[in-house]
Amino acid sequence: MKRSISLGVALLFAAGTAMAMHCPADMKAIDEALAKKPTLSEADAKTVKDARAKGEMLHKEGKHQESVDELAKAMKILKIGAAAPAEKGVKK
Repeated sequence: MKRSISLGVALLFAAGTAMAMHCPADMKAIDEALAKKPTLSEADAKTVKDARAKGEMLHKEGKHQESVDELAKAMKILKIGAAAPAEKGVKK
């Protein structure tokens, strides 16, 4: 029983750590897309900016799944995919 609980806690910690690394990769992808000056409506530009800021705030608060979900809103508008942490520096 103790072994099962320990395994469960370890898996939750690993998942949380993976999500924590995902947020910065997504924020970087959003920043890079914005640096290319995409053509966005005022409403979309505001949504992207707000989602990016809220995603970073949630990340700093340790709310990683909420952060990823918020950042996904911006990424959808920018038409970019989620950046996997393992793919940093890999060019496609």
